[in-house]
Amino acid sequence: ELMTGYTMLRNGGVGNGGQPWVLRWSSRIRLTWLSFTLFVILVFFPLIAHYYLTTIDDADDAGKRIFGPRTGNELCEVKHVQDLCRIRESVSEELLQLEAKRQELNSEIAKLNLKIEACKKSIENAKQDLLQLKNVISQTEHSYKELMAQNQPKLSLPIRLLPDKDDATFPMPKSNRNCRLHNCFDYSRCPLTSGFPVYVYNSDDYPFGSSLDPLIKQAFEATVRTNVYVTENANIACVYIILVGEMQEPVMPKPTELEQQLHSLPYWRTDGHNHLIINLSRKSETQNFIYNISTGRAMIAQSTFYDAQYRPGFDIVVSPLVHAMSEPNFLEIPPQVPVKRKYLFSFQGEKIESLRSSLQEVRSFEEEIEGNAPADYDDRIITTLKAVQDSKLDFVLVEFTCKNQPKASLPTEWALCGEREDRLELLKLSTFALIITPGDTHLVISAGCTMRLFEALEVGAIPVVLGEQVQLPYNDVIRWNEAALIIPKPRITEVHFLLRSISDNDLLAMRRQGRFLWETYFSTSDNVFSTVLAIIRTRIQIPAAPIREEPAVEIPHRSGKAAGTDPNMADNGDLDLGPVETEPPYASPKYLRNFTLTAMDIYRNWNSAPGPFHLFPYTPFDPVLPSEAKFLGSGTGFRPIGGGAGGSGKEFQAALGGNVPREQFTVVMLTYEREEVLMNSLERLNGLPYLNKVVVVWNSPKLPSEDLLWPDIGVPIMVVRTEKNSLNNRFLPWDEIETEAILSIDDDAHLRHDEIMFGFRVWREARDRIVGFPGRYHAWDIPHQSWLYNSNYSCELSMVLTGAAFFHKYYAYLYSYVMPQAIRDMVDEYINCEDIAMNFLVSHLTRKPPIKVTSRWTFRCPGCPQALSHDDSHFHERHKCINFFVKVYGYMPLLYTQFRVDSVLFKTRLPHDKTKCFKFI
Repeated sequence: ELMTGYTMLRNGGVGNGGQPWVLRWSSRIRLTWLSFTLFVILVFFPLIAHYYLTTIDDADDAGKRIFGPRTGNELCEVKHVQDLCRIRESVSEELLQLEAKRQELNSEIAKLNLKIEACKKSIENAKQDLLQLKNVISQTEHSYKELMAQNQPKLSLPIRLLPDKDDATFPMPKSNRNCRLHNCFDYSRCPLTSGFPVYVYNSDDYPFGSSLDPLIKQAFEATVRTNVYVTENANIACVYIILVGEMQEPVMPKPTELEQQLHSLPYWRTDGHNHLIINLSRKSETQNFIYNISTGRAMIAQSTFYDAQYRPGFDIVVSPLVHAMSEPNFLEIPPQVPVKRKYLFSFQGEKIESLRSSLQEVRSFEEEIEGNAPADYDDRIITTLKAVQDSKLDFVLVEFTCKNQPKASLPTEWALCGEREDRLELLKLSTFALIITPGDTHLVISAGCTMRLFEALEVGAIPVVLGEQVQLPYNDVIRWNEAALIIPKPRITEVHFLLRSISDNDLLAMRRQGRFLWETYFSTSDNVFSTVLAIIRTRIQIPAAPIREEPAVEIPHRSGKAAGTDPNMADNGDLDLGPVETEPPYASPKYLRNFTLTAMDIYRNWNSAPGPFHLFPYTPFDPVLPSEAKFLGSGTGFRPIGGGAGGSGKEFQAALGGNVPREQFTVVMLTYEREEVLMNSLERLNGLPYLNKVVVVWNSPKLPSEDLLWPDIGVPIMVVRTEKNSLNNRFLPWDEIETEAILSIDDDAHLRHDEIMFGFRVWREARDRIVGFPGRYHAWDIPHQSWLYNSNYSCELSMVLTGAAFFHKYYAYLYSYVMPQAIRDMVDEYINCEDIAMNFLVSHLTRKPPIKVTSRWTFRCPGCPQALSHDDSHFHERHKCINFFVKVYGYMPLLYTQFRVDSVLFKTRLPHDKTKCFKFI
């Protein structure tokens, strides 16, 4: 049947009428078979395969298993799976680490959030505290201003009311002899704030001008042109000056003619009040031709006065004008040592009247007391001095007869003998120089006496004036007993004893004071004229004009480079540098004592060498420190800010301390084309307390690099351009220096902040001294008989190098404008020794040695370019400088000191709960 069906199918299912059925049947058969086949494959085959796979692995030979589950290690043994396993393990470890870090960061974030919240609360509290402090400060400032307004009312300059040109004259005194300032001087023309304007007549506009000595007139005119007080506006002048002498004999006008010419001066105003008539003498024989002239209320300044003519406190005794048109040569002036010279004293002069009477028998002093005392003691003087000379107890030289024709002189006056050069040579050999006043007691001073005084002071012979009635030059402002011996004539027999009893120290002090008076008030025409004006200005109590300051020409530079912190500079040991300044730099308090110094300290300032505590006329220019300059902190009545709180170290370190109100200092740094070294030095000043500003003195004609970026150290840096390369520029009184304290420092000096602060604290207690770090000393070279400069370690010192030292700005004025020019010239010649010159100056003025602080003796600058001090000729030049300076000063002013300064509790063992002031190891 199957075959039949098959045949039927193959034949298309045709036959016997059943062909369609067959086709349908075959279709069903194929579908059923296909379904069954798929069922068997999908169901039974997986079951069979599973059974086979599970049973075949049960064989005993486990190593021959092909299928079946395997362990992880076994799978990893498969070569192509090993790399994937390693990656899986690494990723797993990293995931574990990241998860741990995530948890840690979440913990830190939570903590920081807590801190942020706490900081926000602290900031809010601090803002509240700051606001309260601002309110307290504001209230305190307001209270301070109220107290200041109550105790020191604000003053404004008064309106100057000048009288008319033809102002009415006030009543004349009974006679011109009674003229004093209160009744012959018009104060309304000289207000305290006027500046003391002086008008000087041109002598050539008047007939007597042609009779004046040409040298004196030329010197006077040159001095007038440079004086700070002279004005060309006569309408505002306080004082009017006219030069009337010295006159030449052949063309001298008659007294009546000169009187008429004086009274015809345009501003004479009928009586000549506020006028000064100057009669200068260049020779000892100058005549007193003004004696017979009516000068009204005008003051007179000359070298010869009679008692009927001289009005104390009104007229002025002036010194002779010897160096009219020439500056004195300091190298020709003999040294002040040795103290004692060949002759104990000397005298040369001639007076005819004395020679006649000296031959007569001399009465004893007992007879003079009992009977009629002689009117002239010259006879006794001659006899006594001859007896001293004949005794040969001391070498003395007295000559009462001139070998040549004596100079012309007034009656009873001792005439000078010989030429000026011969007289000076004798005085150079004399310890004392006798000056015998005129026998006429009505002649209070003569040109001859002033000439003898001038020459004695010039060469260092101590004047011995016989005659206490004499009125020496500028006697109302100068203490002559500090530079000369004034002995009454009746004590002539005791003169020898007095002169021998004076010690060497006193002799040297008197000689030094005489040299100071001669240099300051006698030596040049500028000195004489300025001294005359200073006396008048002092009498009417007008403060002096400020001395000029050096204008600073700034070099533009770029700043903004953040200054780094040198760890060596920041290491301050146990020292707390004190409060850090949070306010802008401030200048020293203004100088407010001009008037009181003028009124109170006349004698002290006129008779003392200039220094920070002697602020009166000290120079040929006459002025004191600038009125806009500084006060010295003594006697001001202010309570020191931060002072008196140093009992225990902690309180001391919290304030600057000392006895002066708060103050800062200025760093002056000299440099020359060493930009890298300079920048490093400036960066080391970053954060230095109490620093006001830094003045960089650029000593090179080549300007700094344009691309040079200067450090920002928190205070201004002023780069000053100089006119020439000179080490003297280090000490110029730049107007940019607004503090009293100056720290002069080299551009390669390495100083720690604690060292600088300690030096500043010490200087504040010794403001008239140089306070610094590297010390040096001078020594006498016996074989060569000269002075040597020594930088070796020593137990004593006499100099402190200004490459790292504090000093008062006042000394910058003196160094630049007062110190002899020869010293500055030598500094420029050698490009050396400016520090020695400053030490000489300060020691000469104060008679004190400098102060050394800390144990530093030298400075080392690793990597710095070659410095001037490294040159082989450096020390040889400094030897020469010292010996030259000694010649200029006339003696060795340097003084030795055998100690350095450390703090009160330096290396003191204290309990642990106490704090030291300073600690230097």
